[in-house]
Amino acid sequence: MNCIIIDDEAMARAIVRQLCSKIPGLDVIEEFDNAISAIKFLNQQDIDVIFLDIHMPGFSGVDFVQTLKDPPKVVMTTSDTDFAIAAYEYECIVDYLVKPITLERFEKSIAKIHSASTQKPQAKVAANADSAVGEDLYINIDRRLIKLKLDEILVIEAKGDYIDVKTEKEEHRVHTTLKKIKEKLPEKLFLQIHRSYIINFTKIIDIEDNSVLIAKNVVPISRSNRPELMRRLNLL
Repeated sequence: MNCIIIDDEAMARAIVRQLCSKIPGLDVIEEFDNAISAIKFLNQQDIDVIFLDIHMPGFSGVDFVQTLKDPPKVVMTTSDTDFAIAAYEYECIVDYLVKPITLERFEKSIAKIHSASTQKPQAKVAANADSAVGEDLYINIDRRLIKLKLDEILVIEAKGDYIDVKTEKEEHRVHTTLKKIKEKLPEKLFLQIHRSYIINFTKIIDIEDNSVLIAKNVVPISRSNRPELMRRLNLL
């Protein structure tokens, strides 16, 4: 089981790392002094557990949890004993630890994580992807979160270790993969039509041969993806 630690205090991170080292099979793969950097990391890496401080300047632990589309298990660390009730408003938060954290209490938290992991997950509602329509997508650029309206996104293009997100008004370059952002997009609006392109197919103006026109963007269609595009279109 791998984990990351997010806390703006170096000593607090060191304590949690030391506690983790005493748990067999629990590996700390990274630690962060701010939540924004952790979001960037999670766009590239899948992890099992986050040990997350609540009170951090600029972007709190609660703010961080709210930005996660499909969060792993989260254990909040805090000096605020009043946070317990609020913590359980979020399904991904399995426990909270009040500082200073003892090994005995930490071991109980790990037991809760294992228990939550072995529980049979509830079936996702089939219309879950459709329910995301009209929601926002937050992208991390230069340690700043920018909110985009999903229905304003036109084309997403892979460019090496980055993607270009093109909207009706502007374009943003984000350090992540096409696979990662695809997981966060509703299928009702978006479709991958090429290994390097995802489109909002409701914005298609024209289809000709092996390309589609979206606004001023000519986007290629791969042979393997063309049948799914044709299936999704409302053809006469």
